[in-house]
Amino acid sequence: MAQYESEHTQFMRQWLAQHPEEIAEQKSGRALWWDKAPQTPDEQRRFKESKVPQKAYVYR
Repeated sequence: MAQYESEHTQFMRQWLAQHPEEIAEQKSGRALWWDKAPQTPDEQRRFKESKVPQKAYVYR
């Protein structure tokens, strides 16, 4: 039994096959927003010290 594939998915697969440079563009965009570099111990300490404690009941 064949799996359903929407017209949009078919279009995107075809378009990416015709424009392979866009895959690299997608990866660089993802890296910009989501892939974070490891933090140094100094950065970790500063972030931990700057954290504000949350109140016991936040829905007030």
